[in-house]
Amino acid sequence: MADIETTSFMRSLCMGRIEHDVIFPFPKVTEAEKETLGDIAGALQGLLGARTEDFYKWDEAGEMPAEFIDELKEFGMFGLVIPEAQGGMGLGNMAYSRTLQEVAKYDASVAVTIGAHSSIGMRGLLLFGTDDQKERYYEKLATGEMIAAYCLTEPGAGSDAAAVKTTAIRDGDHWVLNGNKLWITNGGIADFFTVFAKTDEEGGRGKMTGFIVTSDMEGVSIGPHEDKMGLRASSTTTVHLDNVRVPNSNVLGEIGQGFKVAMSILNSGRTGLGGGSVGAMKHLIELATKQANERKTFGQPISSYGLIKRKVSRMVIDCYTSEAVVTMVGGLIDAGYQEYQVEAAISKVYATECLWRTADEALQIAAGNGFMKEYPYERIVRDCRINRIFEGTNEILRLLIALQAMNEVASQLKELSSTMKGIFNEPIKGFGVLSDYARKHAALRTGIGGEAKFVGTHEAIQEQVDIFEDATRDLAQATDKILRKHGKGIIGKQFASHRLAQIMISLFVLACTISRVQASIDANGVDGATTEIDILRAFARDARVRIKHNFRRIDSNDDEIMKSLAEQAFEAEGFRWDTI
Repeated sequence: MADIETTSFMRSLCMGRIEHDVIFPFPKVTEAEKETLGDIAGALQGLLGARTEDFYKWDEAGEMPAEFIDELKEFGMFGLVIPEAQGGMGLGNMAYSRTLQEVAKYDASVAVTIGAHSSIGMRGLLLFGTDDQKERYYEKLATGEMIAAYCLTEPGAGSDAAAVKTTAIRDGDHWVLNGNKLWITNGGIADFFTVFAKTDEEGGRGKMTGFIVTSDMEGVSIGPHEDKMGLRASSTTTVHLDNVRVPNSNVLGEIGQGFKVAMSILNSGRTGLGGGSVGAMKHLIELATKQANERKTFGQPISSYGLIKRKVSRMVIDCYTSEAVVTMVGGLIDAGYQEYQVEAAISKVYATECLWRTADEALQIAAGNGFMKEYPYERIVRDCRINRIFEGTNEILRLLIALQAMNEVASQLKELSSTMKGIFNEPIKGFGVLSDYARKHAALRTGIGGEAKFVGTHEAIQEQVDIFEDATRDLAQATDKILRKHGKGIIGKQFASHRLAQIMISLFVLACTISRVQASIDANGVDGATTEIDILRAFARDARVRIKHNFRRIDSNDDEIMKSLAEQAFEAEGFRWDTI
């Protein structure tokens, strides 16, 4: 049985070990939550279903009316994850993610307004708040009397959280905060800010600390509404802190532990963004299939053409597998697992990129109509483009996925065990001989040890299980090979880390999809799960090709050529080879 305190499915997988109990059985919401979700879906249909024209107008105006925000409050949309005893709905992570999925089917700006509040804005209070802090703020946050925002990003400090310049200086029983936060979702409508600042304290020198800041504190001011490419109706502003006095009772978590708090918030809340991505995909598939059935060329609907079918089938596979991953991560969190950072990052990267492909292909199917503002496609494309940037760019998250996973392998090496404790730590100090490690884990890498196995899966999906198990051994070898090749320089080898991350993403998605299809077989029999088995089969074959490609490219690649071309472009600050 997996230890929910210490087990990470993907970090174990890099050792060639499959933690079967972590992902089987496929998670599902409780019956009580299922009933609640049905009520929520019905309420959202009544609230949002007839507002298509409003969403167009709000996007054009770049603003969501205050009256509509009040309606969201009345519907309880800001109390989704707050305990029932404090006026909220008390939804678990899976149910919350499913709720944002429903909202995103209607409008992304509405989804991000709700998500920025519950996924990240007040999530720190949920995870790290004291009883006193929860007593003071929970009910106001549940009713929407206070709307929350997450304040980490600054000019020059996006994914590099260590570059934060906002400061917090202790003054008696208060802290004095100074700094500027950039691109803050809900900034213009929020009253509750989770703010991160550098503190200069014994034991926390030069480190961040989290603070609860409220809009009524003197020195808090909000910049103008940002004019954005997408999510235009949602509020995005700067937040300025000018000698803001914050009581010590508003410190969130421990002093100097703000980085841990900030990352925990993002990890825990990522299924909200994943759920929104899945909801948008489902909406796009509905739009695209209706468009393909209705539009005729050469006397027949374009849905009859092979290349259109190929696009739609890819959209279906992306949506099904994304939902499997997002649900799995939500299930891990609800089950109490503590080590899900890598899996949460994978869910964010995969779901947001699947949505981008789906939006692009749906627009393509709509052809000229898709490019026109009177149709929803161009707005959805604009809205979903940010998903690959915020809450950690997908490039940074790929590095996190790879380096966090390699940390598990490196910890087995005596001379590396103290050097890869975090993605942003100092470079590795030393690199020992790997022969002992290689011998110790040879059985795992070759499959002889018996730990790289799923158990109890149906014979109807055995081929896909075999693909996963074989690829797990490839992953263990790839991790070992990359560490051998790059040694102490691994943290700076982004191409190598990217390849490992790509392998890991394919494997985790495949594992989650196997679990989901097995659950369908258990519930409906093989005949009832035929189409889902086909989805798994198609995804597994593609995944095997991607994994083999990335594995081969560890030793044979064009990395130096690619870096040289980029460096020449940087030097010229442009393209150097005009034909004239």
